[in-house]
Amino acid sequence: MLDSFIQSPLLLLFTVIAIGYGIGEVRVRGFKLGVAAVLFVGLGFGALDPDLSVPQFIIFLGLAIFVYTVGLSSAPAFFASFRRHGFKDVYFALFTVLLSAAMAFGIGKWLGFDASLTGGLYAGASTNTPALAGLLDAIQKGADAGAVEAFSKEAVVGYSLAYPMGVLGVMLALFLLQRALKIDYSVEARSLAKDYPLGEELTSRTFRVEHPDIIGQSLREFRRRHELKVAFGRIQHDGRTTLSSWETIPERDDLLVLVGTEEAISETAKSIGPAADGQLSHDRSVFDVRRLFISNDDIAGKTIASLNLQERFNVLVTRVQRGDMDLLATGDTTLELGDRVLLVAHRDEVPEIIKVFGNSYEALSKVNLLSFGLGITLGLLLGMINITLPGGYSFSLGFAGGPLIIALVLGQLRRTGPIVWTLPYGANLTLRQVGLIFLLAGIGIRSGQTFYQTLQTELGYQVFLAGGVIAILSTIATLLIGYRVLRIPFSFLGGMVGSQPAVLDFAIEQAGNKYPTIGYTRMLPVVLIGKILAVQILYNLMG
Repeated sequence: MLDSFIQSPLLLLFTVIAIGYGIGEVRVRGFKLGVAAVLFVGLGFGALDPDLSVPQFIIFLGLAIFVYTVGLSSAPAFFASFRRHGFKDVYFALFTVLLSAAMAFGIGKWLGFDASLTGGLYAGASTNTPALAGLLDAIQKGADAGAVEAFSKEAVVGYSLAYPMGVLGVMLALFLLQRALKIDYSVEARSLAKDYPLGEELTSRTFRVEHPDIIGQSLREFRRRHELKVAFGRIQHDGRTTLSSWETIPERDDLLVLVGTEEAISETAKSIGPAADGQLSHDRSVFDVRRLFISNDDIAGKTIASLNLQERFNVLVTRVQRGDMDLLATGDTTLELGDRVLLVAHRDEVPEIIKVFGNSYEALSKVNLLSFGLGITLGLLLGMINITLPGGYSFSLGFAGGPLIIALVLGQLRRTGPIVWTLPYGANLTLRQVGLIFLLAGIGIRSGQTFYQTLQTELGYQVFLAGGVIAILSTIATLLIGYRVLRIPFSFLGGMVGSQPAVLDFAIEQAGNKYPTIGYTRMLPVVLIGKILAVQILYNLMG
C-alpha cells in the first residue's frame, strides 16, 4: 500500500484528508480536533517512509486560497472594527508578537540552541509559514556560503517539531482558559450583535397604533427619535392594507407590522400600542411573501436603498439571510451574491421583481473565475514584492500576506465597475475548506519524516516541548491580558490567537458563531508582518 502512496501523491493527499477529517469529528469530553486532525494524520503518514510526500505547491495553493476567501468574507467587519478601535489592535498585535519572540529568545539561550534552530522554533510555535520563509531569507543573506544549507535544514527542523505543538498548544490553552473563566459565548454573542450583527432569530408581529408617540408622525421621524432596530412591514388603515414606507404616517387604530428580534419588537411596541388580535403577515390575498436568491451580478455589492425598489415596485424587503444568519434589512444593507432576501410584494409584480434579484440557484453554484483569479493574482504579485527596512531587514508578504491584504481591500470594495469581487456564501465556504485541508495535509505529510527522526533525539524532545511552552504560555498571557485588561470579548480573542487556520476553525467551533473570524482578521495582517520581521531580528540577535 505504501508503494501506491509513493507512486501517487494525489492518492496520499486525499487519503490523509479523509482519515484526518473523520478523526477530527470524534468528540472526547467536549473536545474535538476538528480539521486540525488532518495535520496530525499527515504527520503520521509522512513519518512512515521518507519517500512519502506531496508537491510543495499544494501547501502554497491551499494557503493562498484560504487567506483570500477569509479576507473577502471578513473585510466589512475588519474595517468596521478598525474604525471603531483605531490603533488599539495594532499595539495589541505587536505585543503578542514580541511576547512570543522574547520567550523563544530566552528558551533558545537557556537550552543552547543556535540562531537558525531558535528561529525555526519561533516560526513553528507561532504556526507562521511566512515567518519561516523570512528566516530562510535571512539565513541566505547572513550566513557563510558553505553553512547556508545546514542552517536552513536546522530552521526547517525547528519549525517542523514546534509546529504541531504550536497548533495543539494554542487549542489546549484556549479550551482550558474558556473553562477557567467560565466564558458564556451565547451571552457575548447577544452583546456583540448590536455592533457586529451576525444574525439573530427574527420574527414579525402586528400591533394596533394607540400611543401618541407614533400617531401623526412619519415612520422615518419615529425611528430616528427612538433609534429602533426594527423594520416596518404592512400597515392597515380603515380595512385597506398597503406596504409602509418611511413617509407613512400611522393614525390611531391602524394595524402595523414590526419585523425584528423579540427583544427589539417588545421595546418598540411600548411606543406604538398593544398587540393586535390577528397577524397582517398571514394575509396573502393581495401581497405575497417570497424569499429570493441574489444571483444577479448587477445588484451585488449595492445597498438596498440604491436599488430604489419602492419607487419601481410595490415591494418591501424586510430580511436578508446570509448563510445561516438572518439579518434585519435596512436601506444601508449591502446585498451580496448568495443572499436570500425576504420581501413582501404585490402578487402581480412578483415576476418582474424576480428578474431584478435573479433567484437562480444554478448561477450561484458557479464561481466568477475572472474576479477570483484576478484577485489571487494581485495578491500573489503583492506577496512577491521585497520590502527593505532600515537596518538591512527585508521581508515579503508571501503567499499568505499578499492575498490577505488584497482580499481585505477587494472585499471592502465589493465591486469595481462590472467586476464583483465577493463570492457567493456557499462558494466562499467551500473554497475556504478546500484551501485549508490542502494546507494542513501538505504541511503534515512533508514534515512527517523530519518530525519523526528528530523527535527520537534529545534535541528533538527539547524543541518539541519548547514549542508547546511558547504556544501555551503566550496564548494564556494574550487571552488573560486581552480579556481582563483590554476587555476584548473572548469570542474575538479566540480568533486573535488563532493565526493558524486549524486553530481558527477550533475557535469557531467552541464559540458556536463566526465572531472569532473578526478577531482573526483584526490581528492577522499586523501579526503576519510583525512575525516575519521578528524572526529575522531574533536570528541576528541569537547569532
